[in-house]
Amino acid sequence: MIYDVVIIGAGVTGSAVARELSRYSDLNVCVIEKGEDVCSGTSKANSAIIHAGFDAAEGSLMAKLNVEGNEMMDDLARDLDIPFKRNGSLVVCIHKEELDGLKDLYNRGIANGVKDLKILSKEELLEMEPNLSDNVEGALYAPTGGIVCPFILNIAMAENANVNGVDFFFNTEVQTLKRDENNVWHLRTNNGEYKTKYVINAAGVYADKFHNMVADKKIHITPRRGDYCLLDHEMGDFVSHTIFPQPTKLGKGVLVSPTVHGNLIVGPTAIDIEDKEATATTAAGIGDLMAKAGMHVKNLPIGRKVITSFAGLRAHEDNHEFIINWVDEAPGFFDCAGIESPGLTSSPAIGRMVGRMFREKLGLKEKSDWVGTRKGIVETKNLSIEERNELIKKNPAYGTIVCRCESITEGEILDAIHRPLGARSLDGVKRRVRAGMGRCQAGFCSPRTMEIINRELGIPMEEITKSGGKSNIVLERTKGGED
Repeated sequence: MIYDVVIIGAGVTGSAVARELSRYSDLNVCVIEKGEDVCSGTSKANSAIIHAGFDAAEGSLMAKLNVEGNEMMDDLARDLDIPFKRNGSLVVCIHKEELDGLKDLYNRGIANGVKDLKILSKEELLEMEPNLSDNVEGALYAPTGGIVCPFILNIAMAENANVNGVDFFFNTEVQTLKRDENNVWHLRTNNGEYKTKYVINAAGVYADKFHNMVADKKIHITPRRGDYCLLDHEMGDFVSHTIFPQPTKLGKGVLVSPTVHGNLIVGPTAIDIEDKEATATTAAGIGDLMAKAGMHVKNLPIGRKVITSFAGLRAHEDNHEFIINWVDEAPGFFDCAGIESPGLTSSPAIGRMVGRMFREKLGLKEKSDWVGTRKGIVETKNLSIEERNELIKKNPAYGTIVCRCESITEGEILDAIHRPLGARSLDGVKRRVRAGMGRCQAGFCSPRTMEIINRELGIPMEEITKSGGKSNIVLERTKGGED
């Protein structure tokens, strides 16, 4: 089979593009992902922030798509049932001599089209956020800033694309690609060859690798590691807005923000590295994180209330700009490269932009039966007693708690496994329903979740992984018997 379009990468960019292309009739599309699930790379390890759009350089594609993506988020969250909240963001100044920098950000934001920006005095700021440092002098307030569940944003777009006919292939790593004399692209992978008329390169930190295989003008992407700490639910209201320091050339700095699930997140650091797989946190990175976070938010109990730390890699392109375009010297090859922050915010706008470009080039027509909505997994802990009892009557599995920390039921885990592009690993379940994401970090619920995966999918216990690859939990049996 020859596909019309193959997308490399099932992160938030690849999934957004897949969803948009799924609108069109007579277009066979597939997504190839080297991980075991969607949202396996950069998209699973970020700040979960919907940026307002005041930070990106005026006139840049990054600025344009940031603002557009922000404006699309309300409708997207409604249509795809994604947890999203406009909590607003504050860029905090702690040095009086740097207050002019807030005005510069304000002017850039206005030029970028960000709405309702305002510069706050120290008094106004502390009235909004009493836990800020006593050293604050003022802040830029962006009420359009927000917070989202990055996992569900990615998963929802991928599920919706799949329901509309897009194929997904996991544990499949593209190794080489070349175009033949008939303008058909051949992608050699560890799972055989894929043929396609068009390739979309949405490979995150590896996007330069694939671009440079086919293009004369090379690009270079540096993995920029960001360390994060996640604090317990009891700290979720320590601040109500997303708190940024004034930005530097390395990024937006260490933020402190509530999450849509009631935690508090602190991060990221910005450490340029060479290894595109080096996502381990370091003591130095976490120490730097703690020191910087405390400069803007006082009495932050980051040493006592942290339930986990993690790191993600941003795909920093040397020119700090999104690369979204056809590669002229490689007909049929399309780049979505250098998608770093604000890539999460921009993703729906990137998808729309790519969809329009393909529609214009190929003369595509929209399907009459395209499905643009999706219903997420029910969160039983948010139901009333009456609603919960009614649900349990229909399916008793919703009456069995598996994850105590997050109050996740067996029914929710079953839905995570059996819905489109369902979970096949512990992290796959965790990203969809948060089983294992609470205070004990899966110490209690992992064995039971594994039993459910084993029972429902027939995967032997020895082959169930935390996150694909060689992350097996059970290595061998110590005694006989049934599962």
